[in-house]
Amino acid sequence: MDSGNNRTQDSVNRKKGIVCLIISAFSFAVMGLFISLAGEMPVFQKAFFRNLVAVVLSIILLARSPEKFKIRKGSMPGLIARAGFGTLGILCNFYAITKINIADAMILNKLSPFFAVIASIIILKEIANIRQWVAIIIALIGALFVVKPDFLFAGGTYDNSHIFPALIGIFGGIVAGIAYTFLRKLRLQGERGPVIVAFFSGFSCLLLIPFIIATYEPITPLQLFYCFMTGIAACAGQLFITTAYGYCPAKEISVYDYSTVIFAAILGMLFLGEFPDMLSILGYIIIIAASVYAYLTNNGIIPFRKKKIDTGDQ
Repeated sequence: MDSGNNRTQDSVNRKKGIVCLIISAFSFAVMGLFISLAGEMPVFQKAFFRNLVAVVLSIILLARSPEKFKIRKGSMPGLIARAGFGTLGILCNFYAITKINIADAMILNKLSPFFAVIASIIILKEIANIRQWVAIIIALIGALFVVKPDFLFAGGTYDNSHIFPALIGIFGGIVAGIAYTFLRKLRLQGERGPVIVAFFSGFSCLLLIPFIIATYEPITPLQLFYCFMTGIAACAGQLFITTAYGYCPAKEISVYDYSTVIFAAILGMLFLGEFPDMLSILGYIIIIAASVYAYLTNNGIIPFRKKKIDTGDQ
């Protein structure tokens, strides 16, 4: 009887996790929409407002916690690395969103779990297995269809002006993958989630101030509103994704996080008049297929003969 109740509770928790993850995905798509609506303002200012809201909320959470603002011994190097790479990832993602359509930028940022596998080899000394390398290769092939480089699509009808921001978007996925690896390392060391969020957001805001001063441009009240809503949407995304993985392990539901791309494409069409071309759509399908493949093998739906090493990336 207890076993049956446990299975029922696991099923309920999994459904709750999926719902929370889809809400998180929608929130991040809305964040991308507001970034794009903010227009041609310095990316440093956009990133600052995105993190400022998180600073306030995470400080409130820490102030109400029993341990307050205590940082565990040995966490500081990881916190700095996570914050540094995370900030760079946000800047690259925001730049890409500003220059290309938000669905393209979002799918390139979603390469981060695959790059996290590679980063884990160096940072966590974890060995990637064949299925993980297959998923990485499939995802990179999909990225080529989104970027559409000249050496593959020469003579086509595609405007090459998107290539540089798309490459910046891929680089953002790389450094985000490194940041997530340091995040996982911190969690393995027992560091609290609110501490990691507060340090990342606060460090990022401080790091961005000199760049904001150097590149400052006046912004309109409407742009300020869009920037503030960017922070609200990002915080909602973080809140729901944290809640989702509290209900269920990441490897069992993370594939649903790719619904961000679908939401971003719909929002882009409705509010920005952005319509992904057929090659980009093919790229989306390939990258999502790579994630689905990783999901199926992680959960034993597709059997894998060698001993599975759970790196927690998918």
